[in-house]
Order: sequence, then structure tokens, then C-alpha cells
Amino acid sequence: MKSKKSIIDTALRTLRLEAEAINGLAGKINDDFVRIVELIIANKGRVIVTGIGKSAIIAQKIVATFNSTGTPASFMHAADAVHGDLGMIQKDDIVICISKSGNTPEIKLLSPLLKQSGNIMIGMVGQPDSDLGRQADYILNTHVEKEACPHNLAPTTSTTAQLAMGDALAVCLLNARNFNEADFARYHPGGSLGRRLYLKAGDIALRNQKPGIHPDASVKDVIVEISQNRLGAVVVIEHDIILGIITDGDIRRMLEKYTNLTDIKASDLMSARPKTVDREMLAAEALELIKANNITQLPVTEGGRYFGMIHLHDLLQEGII
Repeated sequence: MKSKKSIIDTALRTLRLEAEAINGLAGKINDDFVRIVELIIANKGRVIVTGIGKSAIIAQKIVATFNSTGTPASFMHAADAVHGDLGMIQKDDIVICISKSGNTPEIKLLSPLLKQSGNIMIGMVGQPDSDLGRQADYILNTHVEKEACPHNLAPTTSTTAQLAMGDALAVCLLNARNFNEADFARYHPGGSLGRRLYLKAGDIALRNQKPGIHPDASVKDVIVEISQNRLGAVVVIEHDIILGIITDGDIRRMLEKYTNLTDIKASDLMSARPKTVDREMLAAEALELIKANNITQLPVTEGGRYFGMIHLHDLLQEGII
């Protein structure tokens, strides 16, 4: 078993080598890279990304990133391509072939077949003078000096460079398409990420009760309204206009302060002009308001009128936090 220091040194060396590899890509962003972005943006077909071994895994990740950011893409395994999967490539598709050496048997067999089909072929390759580099119409140079593997064998630094180059390409395409948060939300409706991007305060308020009470209401009525609606607060309203809010904390403080509750009204207990959010505000933005003001309930309005209530627990349940 290696010593603690040896393990830490190896991890730091790996990170340093991979960081150096990514930094080294900066000098390889050239006219070919720009032209590739322009071609993909203008293209009517998909981007087919292919590779073998670890490069195939990187290809799948790049495809996933393309699809989620507005660039239609499909993965084709280089080994399966020559056994029927070439049929998935249509005339308007652009092919990105990923390989460290550019000289693996599968890639050497596949490259001329892609050229024969007339599709634009882009080589993401670590050796531009390889068979793939010579066959490709455009090159994304992902050359690295050495792998992080101490034997310079296991794909580590090279796959990191491929992944980073794919991300650089995806982000450039995203920007070129003016892909915004609304687009992102449309492609990511599931999970907490999607909810942060599309779920609105009004969507949550509609699921809750709508606790409201008149300013002249008695303490008993206030307590009953808070208890029945289980949101820990009630909004004081008149003609649907919010005048204030009373929380269960306000009730406790009242009981500590007063012994005679007969003449106390809702208007005496409320915090006037409470923080509110419009129903169209994103729930994630409402959460920031809750956190900034150290509160747990937030009245929701529509056109300046009382619409409903959201609670910090609602946001927890939705995975917004």
C-alpha cells in the first residue's frame, strides 16, 4: 500500500498534467475550429460523433451535450459503423470522428467510407499527420504530450483534452444559436435543474391553500385560519389587496406580550407591507428572496392582487434548494 504522501502526490500530478493538457488546447483553436462552428450552424442535418474505446465514451458525452444545448447529434460506434450503422448517416449530416492516434484499424477502415459518402468529416485527433488527420476535411487538434498514467498507456490526459475540446465546440455552438435559459429549460424539464429553470411561484401557490383574513378579524379567527391551511401564516387582505402577514411566530410573541386578547385584531398583529412575489417569478428567484429576508412564507400576487402563498418547504420538496 502506498503512503499517504505518495497517493496525494500522484493525484496532484494527474490533475496538473490534465490541466496542462487543457491549457495546451488554447493554441489549437484556429481557423479550422471557426469553420467547423460555422458549418455546423449552417448545416440542416445532424452531427454524427463516432469513436472507438475510450474515445467512443467521450463521443457519447459530446453528443449528450450537443443535444441538450440545441445541436441535434447522434452517436455511432466506429466498430458498429462497418456492420450496418453507417446507414444512420444521412446526406446532410456532419461526422466528427474522435481518435487519439488516428491510426486504429477501425478508424482507418471507417475514414475512407465516410469520405465516399460525401459527408463533411471532422477529425478530433491527437496526431494530425495520422490516417484520420489526412482523411479529415477539418481537424480539431487534441494532441497531448503524455498521459497521466505513469506508463503513458491508459487514456487519461488525452480523453480529458477530447472532452474539453468537445465542450468548447458545444459552448460556441450554443452562443452562435443564441441558446438561452428558456431553451435550456425546454430541453431539461425533468429533475431539479429543469424545475429551477421553469417552475414559477404561481405554479407552487396553486397547489397550496390560500390563507387570507380581514384586518378586523379576531385573534381566534387568525389562529384557526393559520391552523387550517398549514402554511404557518395568514395574509391580511382587503378587497384582495395585501395589507400584511401574520405568522405563527407573531402569534407566539402576542401571547407573551398580551394577557387580554379580546380587543386585538388581525391588523394589530400583522407585519405590514410584507415581501411578495409575482406569480410569474421563477421559484428559484423566490427562494433567493426568502433566504435574503430570513423568512419562510411568501405571498404571491397577480396584477397586484393576492394570488396565493408559497412556503420554504415547498421549494425543498421541489428540489429547488
